[in-house]
Amino acid sequence: MTTAAPRGFGVPWPELNDGIFYKDVVPSSDHETTLIQFYSSKYGNSAPVQGIALQSREKPCGIRDSMSCGLSWWTRWGVKSCSFDGNCPSSEGCATGPGSGSKFLEPVLGSWLQRIQNGQIKIDGRVVTDPNESVSAGLEVVYHRLPWKEPDAPYFLGILYEDDNMIALNKPSGLQVLPGGLFQQRTVLSQLQWQDSKQSTLLSSQEPQPVPVHRLGRGTSGILLCAKTKIAKSRLSIYFADGTSLVGGKRNTTKEPSSVRKISKIYRALVNGLVDEDEVIITEPIGVIKYPGVAKGLYVASPSGKPALSKVKVLERNVQGNCSLVQVEIQSGRPHQIRIHLSFIGHPLLGDPLYVSGGKPGCFDSQSVDEGFAQDGGYCRPQHAVPGDCGYFLHAHQLLLSHPVTDEVIKITAPLPSILQGQGEAQSIQRESVGNF
Repeated sequence: MTTAAPRGFGVPWPELNDGIFYKDVVPSSDHETTLIQFYSSKYGNSAPVQGIALQSREKPCGIRDSMSCGLSWWTRWGVKSCSFDGNCPSSEGCATGPGSGSKFLEPVLGSWLQRIQNGQIKIDGRVVTDPNESVSAGLEVVYHRLPWKEPDAPYFLGILYEDDNMIALNKPSGLQVLPGGLFQQRTVLSQLQWQDSKQSTLLSSQEPQPVPVHRLGRGTSGILLCAKTKIAKSRLSIYFADGTSLVGGKRNTTKEPSSVRKISKIYRALVNGLVDEDEVIITEPIGVIKYPGVAKGLYVASPSGKPALSKVKVLERNVQGNCSLVQVEIQSGRPHQIRIHLSFIGHPLLGDPLYVSGGKPGCFDSQSVDEGFAQDGGYCRPQHAVPGDCGYFLHAHQLLLSHPVTDEVIKITAPLPSILQGQGEAQSIQRESVGNF
């Protein structure tokens, strides 16, 4: 006898994604500026660090005399003057150009010139290749970042629970939930949209596409709850927000979560070292610091941060392997909370490339913070470890919630990866497996 295939869905990823479309409406302050002025002054950080002009030592106007600026280069694209008199690449900054905050204006202009001439810019739906065409206030301008191949990622999503209002997925480690950074297409959201489009050809529905109502880290596996209706999305979002606000208010560590919350989440993790106490309650606040490669900042343990609460229970200690198997129940939903809290008490997740003891990144040099440039057709891989890097073992194992419509109590369980199974659990699963043949 063979076991049934897991219920789920997933489409293999295309070789290249669709790129990204950035839409802007020209404000009145930019009325009658040229197209290249508009983009180079507002989006300098969208150019490669080594701009087209610097790479080739040839200016788009055809001049190849030297690395010097030359007013013919600047005035050609609407820049009034150059304050460095021939030494842009090694200068400390550039004060020329409308609103320019870029360190090197020449590569920025060169990069945007290439994009415009490539036909990557549209004005009110019309492809424009003339960099000197003026834009008027109120017009919609769209820049298409070229498609690129994203890093490898799994695509199959198991279905743990589904009804007309919500669906609980079993997310694999290595799959990002929402678009961001290197992953713009290879996400849970894309698979949900593709699956919904496939089903909508058979059934007409006025409801929006299913969307995740919370996040899991890219390296975290397990239960991901998604709403299929507006009312479910609204109420489930409130459930998650309420848990965090309760922690921020009373910091209740004694009441059972089911008595004060509509939703409870239990995770399984493997941590470095032998945790001394059988149970640990962690209440260290979580804040944000500036960090290279993370545009909005990195979440870390911080006394001045926002309240967070995690309850840790040791399930097994592996003396020989110097690691502990733990269960973690979180009553708040701060980003990367479990990784931060466990590392804060000196037991970071086994294999975590980012967080170390103390709840902060293992490698951080404030001098290395680089606002940088995202290359056209893709993104540079950050030099330092970032939150999306995998390698750790964390699994969203169980979720207990009140149904957003019926108020029925529902328990959802995602099967444990073998490395996160206790000895007794592994033996039980093995016996069941043998019994199926």
